[in-house]
Amino acid sequence: MHVRGSLTDDEISRFLSERTIPIRLGCRTPSGHPWMLSMWYRYRADGEDGSDDWTLDCATAEGAKVVGYLREDPALSFEVSTNDPPYAGVRGRGTATIEADPEKETLRDLLDRYLGGTDSELARNLLREDREEVTISIEPAVVYGWDFSDRTGAGG
Repeated sequence: MHVRGSLTDDEISRFLSERTIPIRLGCRTPSGHPWMLSMWYRYRADGEDGSDDWTLDCATAEGAKVVGYLREDPALSFEVSTNDPPYAGVRGRGTATIEADPEKETLRDLLDRYLGGTDSELARNLLREDREEVTISIEPAVVYGWDFSDRTGAGG
């Protein structure tokens, strides 16, 4: 993975693991049109060997349009960024892989991360037994991190 921008590898990892804002994914439809959507994500460090490699995982229904699009062309772009000053974020491009998740492990992790658990109507609906779930794993190739706190006078 090639890292650019004003944030270090550690700052990027910390930003992605601590923020609970959606990731924006960009990909192409089979007809070549751009497609963008927002999803929940989890940061997963892959660097047990001491490397700085990491992956971002999302969960969605097997029948979601984005699943078909990424199966056709796994190249994508992504951004996780704040919506309010001081602006900071991480964007990049990479490759998606899609795997079945019959136990809905990724979805359960995301429900805990974003909703604080599975005790809600939304969680119960998403965890229905008849819902076939997949995990979209994003392996970044190029990542760019930024933090404009110094430009806005806010501490970052």
